[in-house]
Amino acid sequence: MHLLPNLCIILPILAGAGLLVWRPESRRVRQWYVMGITLLNSALALASIAMAWQEGVDATRSLLIQFGGNLSISLAIDGPSMVFGTIIAVLWPVTVLYSFEYMKHEGGENRFFSFLTMSYGVVLGVAFAEDFLSLYLFYELLTLATLPMVMHGMDRKARYAGKKYLIYSLSGAAFAFIGIVFLMHYGTTLNFTYGGVLNPELTAGNERVLLDVFVLAFLGFGVKAAVFPLHGWLPDASVAPTPVSALLHAVAVVKSGVFAILRLIYYGFGADFLRGTFAQSIVMIFTIVTIVYGSAKALQMSHFKRRLAYSTVSNLSYILFSFTLMTPAGMTGGLIHMVFHALIKITLFFCAGAVLYKTEKEYVYELEGFGKAMPITFAAFTVAAFALSGVPPLGGFAGKWCIASAAAEVGTPLSYVGIGALILSTLLTTLYMMTIVIRAYFPMGEDRDLTAVRDPNGNMTGPLLFLTAAATVLALSSAPLIAFVRNVSAGLL
Repeated sequence: MHLLPNLCIILPILAGAGLLVWRPESRRVRQWYVMGITLLNSALALASIAMAWQEGVDATRSLLIQFGGNLSISLAIDGPSMVFGTIIAVLWPVTVLYSFEYMKHEGGENRFFSFLTMSYGVVLGVAFAEDFLSLYLFYELLTLATLPMVMHGMDRKARYAGKKYLIYSLSGAAFAFIGIVFLMHYGTTLNFTYGGVLNPELTAGNERVLLDVFVLAFLGFGVKAAVFPLHGWLPDASVAPTPVSALLHAVAVVKSGVFAILRLIYYGFGADFLRGTFAQSIVMIFTIVTIVYGSAKALQMSHFKRRLAYSTVSNLSYILFSFTLMTPAGMTGGLIHMVFHALIKITLFFCAGAVLYKTEKEYVYELEGFGKAMPITFAAFTVAAFALSGVPPLGGFAGKWCIASAAAEVGTPLSYVGIGALILSTLLTTLYMMTIVIRAYFPMGEDRDLTAVRDPNGNMTGPLLFLTAAATVLALSSAPLIAFVRNVSAGLL
């Protein structure tokens, strides 16, 4: 048993809780404390992932809490954990640095950074969980840890968004728990097992019930993954401070929902058990509808952050559609898009936050001419917009290509409908992203006085430049990433 994964979970939770008690008055002291803990924890998480890669998943198995009987909260880092854990460990320090400047005008910084730090440990718990019980515990804790950040402003909109977020999340988790109970009863173990855990002897004669339960569990976890019509909490949650929106949409909450569905399909019920059934068709239809719906709604939105929120709704179901193909290639496409979407979407939200921080402008039609006034912000936004639209060779193209290839390989009528949805969504994405870019660089009408509009300082532009460069470099040299993810999808890691 190795204690390093345990430390990744415990350290930020205790450090964040300590900040609530300590409540330093000096902003500088608080920033050094939070960034120190964050960087240390990222180093520990990446070291744990490297250990799992070099020595295998058994080297990272560790017990966190032992309950009565055979129930426990335990950790182990396998292939999917490496992918999700790396996304978290790389993007969290960048978000913290960005938050230092952004939160100056929001207030309540001790409370905000306390829950931000605790959330780091909790979301790593989701990534590193060894079994469904451990995943479910951290999945529920993530709702509670992020809720105060969603409600940070404590005005009417923030309270409404928080209430909606809580109701949706807890209700969805209840349906997901039903799936875990059935896996416990009909499975050989709750530990994640590539290919599924169902016991053939117990499953015989109960296939219909298990397929029904799978659909319920999919939709339960699908609440956090913003599957239509269970997505309603996500656009409203955009009222939260922009660093929170970035984490919700790119790193923590929605990706935890996607990650849980990956576990449910490939490591719980099993792709072989689900493939070709009515349950597969139902969940694929949900994802296809969501892909088109999210893109269409994004095109309608004039509010900057809500447009990006509906974009997230659509792109999450790109990933889920790929997973519901229930093939190794489908799993590969979903994980590749999961990586690139995280980098692209956090960049886009950081750009929206920079505009809001410097100008208090919230609507797309207010961005006329901002491209020249905020050159760094809108250069990063433009690159990310092209990437999200799937322009080769940027990252969005790699993800969409892998997903479409996997769907074509399946060759069913529904998979071809999914490819059509991807094409239509790509067209809509180009429209709603390029509208912003064109307004920023080619304003129409009378010239506006933009002398007071400028880029924010290095704490905010630094992360934008880093993320843009990282996403571009990774896209241009994506072959090793794709090869690694293919090994994960084949059950070799």
